[in-house]
Amino acid sequence: MNFGERLKKARLEKGFSKSDLAKEIGVHYSQIGRYEDKGANPAADVLAKLANALEVSSDYLMNGTSNDLANNSLTDKELLNQFKAIQGMTDNDKTVIKTLIDAFITKNKLKQLAL
Repeated sequence: MNFGERLKKARLEKGFSKSDLAKEIGVHYSQIGRYEDKGANPAADVLAKLANALEVSSDYLMNGTSNDLANNSLTDKELLNQFKAIQGMTDNDKTVIKTLIDAFITKNKLKQLAL
């Protein structure tokens, strides 16, 4: 989901029309359409007003949830599911897993340097 899609979803969940939201934050209703449909991004002050009116965070509007970000950045779904499973583990187990991952990354970097 991109900014415009998240904005539209939040607006509809609050029951606002584009005009309602525009009046609430002090912009022309066509600007809401530009954000939702044309890929325009608001200035920081307008973003804050949008988030406040829709009762969501500015971070959510711009970036989505951490799951949204992970789903868009990680293409290996099995790896993504493994990382989600790790979140529920104890801090000690997480530390062991991070150490193992770091070791494999270091090993791979050393291999690349040796080539």
